[in-house]
Amino acid sequence: MEEQKIKQDISIGANIRRIRTEKKIRQVELVRLLQLEGVEMSRETLVKIERGKQHIRATQLRAIRDALGTTYDELLAER
Repeated sequence: MEEQKIKQDISIGANIRRIRTEKKIRQVELVRLLQLEGVEMSRETLVKIERGKQHIRATQLRAIRDALGTTYDELLAER
């Protein structure tokens, strides 16, 4: 069964970028943290997600939430 992808109607990518930069975490650092948790992601994929060019998978969203120490509410908030 294929993993569910989450559409980027709400600005998930922009929220990820905002939270990441507020916490002074570089893209490569976030990708490294995700890979340590067993979530396959490249920096290029993260860039596409942050720009809203690629759907994010549920496992990626969960891992990003944990790595950034934030909540789903923060990640899914409309701004």
